[in-house]
Amino acid sequence: MVNCQLKEIKTQLRLAMNGFASTTMRESGIAYKLNFGVELPRIKQIAAQFEKNHDLAQALWKENIRECKILAGMLQPVETFYPEIMDIWIEDMPTVEMAEMTCMHLFQYLPYAPQKSLQLIANEGEYQQICGYLIIARLLAKKGDLEERVENELLDQAVVSFIAGSYHVRKAVQTALKKYMAGNEQHAFTLCRLVEPLKDSPDEQAKQLWQWVMQEVEINFS
Repeated sequence: MVNCQLKEIKTQLRLAMNGFASTTMRESGIAYKLNFGVELPRIKQIAAQFEKNHDLAQALWKENIRECKILAGMLQPVETFYPEIMDIWIEDMPTVEMAEMTCMHLFQYLPYAPQKSLQLIANEGEYQQICGYLIIARLLAKKGDLEERVENELLDQAVVSFIAGSYHVRKAVQTALKKYMAGNEQHAFTLCRLVEPLKDSPDEQAKQLWQWVMQEVEINFS
């Protein structure tokens, strides 16, 4: 059954292949072993033809194909997606685009997402941190707030991650902090107070974080 569904999905992806989009992504640094260049709306149409199925989603994720991995996140039931499996998927995460897609379609809906996101942002792995901050950004977009303990851990870890992390980690931190500040002056004030000591830091990344926060506050609250 799963093999037949997998074959059908691959057939539809080949028929929907967009060579120009595939080439453009490859040239911009988004590299996969195989990339059909299928746009997200078409991928969603294909996903809508199938019921959520754990075995199918796991089989899709094992395919080193961009569109199959996106579909895996769409078709994976949250009830059977245990933390250990999540760890395996993140270890196998091929690109930042895939981290964004999987957080959007699956990770944010997991019942253990808030607790797991804190573990991820405290992890030293690049994609662990990226996924952690992207999950938190999604949760903030839905709820608008966090529990006090979660909020404190986010803010403390965000500073550390921004200063020590890669370019993509810093972008994920900014995404989460933007959602944290969005329309909330108290949150903006809290973040300003947190980064104020970084204003005269000799560390370039630390100073950059302070400058970015000040700029965001000026744009959104002045």
